[in-house]
Amino acid sequence: MANAQPPLCCSMRFVMALVGFLGFANLYALRVNMSVAMVCMVNHSAVDLLKIELESAEGFVVMMESNESFAIETESIESFSPENTTTRNLVDGEFAWTKREQGFVLLSFFIGYMITQIPGGVLAERFGGKHVFLWPMFGAAICTMLCPIAARFHFGALIALRILIGMAEGVVYPSMHAIWSQWAPPLERSKLTGFTYAGSQIGTVITMPLAAFLCDAIGWHAVFYVLGAFGILWCILWFFIASNTPNHSRFIGERERDYINSSLVGQVEQLGGRNKKEGKPWLKFISSGPVWAIVICHTCANFGTYLVLTNLPTFMSEVLNFDIKSNGLFSAFPFLAFWLGINVAGVSADFLITKRILNTTHVRKLLMIIALTGQASALVGAGFCGQGQQFLAVGLITAAQGISGLQYGGYIVNMVDIAPRYAGTLFGISNCVATISGIVAPYVAAYLTPDKTIEQWRLVFIIAAGVLLSGLVFYLIFGSGQLQQWAAVPTEGVYRPVRVKDTYIDDDNEDSGI
Repeated sequence: MANAQPPLCCSMRFVMALVGFLGFANLYALRVNMSVAMVCMVNHSAVDLLKIELESAEGFVVMMESNESFAIETESIESFSPENTTTRNLVDGEFAWTKREQGFVLLSFFIGYMITQIPGGVLAERFGGKHVFLWPMFGAAICTMLCPIAARFHFGALIALRILIGMAEGVVYPSMHAIWSQWAPPLERSKLTGFTYAGSQIGTVITMPLAAFLCDAIGWHAVFYVLGAFGILWCILWFFIASNTPNHSRFIGERERDYINSSLVGQVEQLGGRNKKEGKPWLKFISSGPVWAIVICHTCANFGTYLVLTNLPTFMSEVLNFDIKSNGLFSAFPFLAFWLGINVAGVSADFLITKRILNTTHVRKLLMIIALTGQASALVGAGFCGQGQQFLAVGLITAAQGISGLQYGGYIVNMVDIAPRYAGTLFGISNCVATISGIVAPYVAAYLTPDKTIEQWRLVFIIAAGVLLSGLVFYLIFGSGQLQQWAAVPTEGVYRPVRVKDTYIDDDNEDSGI
């Protein structure tokens, strides 16, 4: 009975998931803090006045160099008073950044984030994910605490720091995928990975109102100091508790260690056990339909996720006219729903696979159909909300994020299905390409909404829906949950499906689309 399944509750694999959950909460706190803080950092009246002056210089407004000029300027200032504009609920800060400059601050994170995805996966597979996760997160926390100094010193210095934070966080998902490839038994894979990554949404839920409170009570600089300090505290916790594999853990019991190791026979080697001269099958990666299905779907799904993640506070300020406290509160609702959706996805996926109701491929595709069609429909609906329907818009965006959480039982865990021994590298590749959406989405939103109208935001949401549905179609055609032959650990030179407790994990011989 050495290989009998020990309960998940109070197990070391659950502790790893819990500490990982807190790590991803910190990861997203350090990522999304800028979205809320920017509402307080930017002097919106100055930006809008600058826009009028630029239009004037281009001939759209005629301003005389006489007392009439002063009258027009005075009228412009009055037109931005709290009673007369949509900026009445915005806090005027100290930086006169234009909409495009604000968009570049948000997308600069993703420039750095994209750079380190693949190196992060390779390093995590070679040396283990614990330290690849730890030290970059420590660096991200330090850089976050330096953001107020950088912003006041020079716009370019802030951009550089946000790029560095992105580079530090870019290694995290690949390293955690590498950890779960060694820690997660196949029949618990969706639950453990889903619970861990759901920490990112709780981090967002906490960060949105907390950052708004800090902005209002202390000042925008407090957002970066407080969240950076929390990041450092988490690094200390991770250092003492986490381990690369069950065999490296000081806290795991023998029964649980044997169960995990036996369940992964034929899927992964022990860390460091691979021949150093053995390279990765790069040609197999780039010629694999299931790999490309994940990459394309990941990229398209990220467009919708990052659009909401980076621009929701702006949308709620510009269109829904919420004040800073309401903004922080209501901006958290979609991510609380996202967290719930992620956990529902993990439990549902493992239940359907364990009970053999559907095979792995069909489970992944079914959840992606619900996630992406639901998200696309709700976002478009939010774009058609009219005057006085602010709470309906919040409800639809909340529903969009909640439903999209089901993707964590779909493509997110799919790399561990098809190639667990290369999961870190492959997720790094996928997340690298998908980060293009993180760069494009905030810029598209900023570029298409210069006048801050619901009609302009409606176009943004329609574009997002089209991108989401395109990724879904590609995934349904080429996606798979089957362990790929080129990713299997050779057993006497023969590839064999792996059985765990007489349940096929590689049971997709009838691998048809849904």
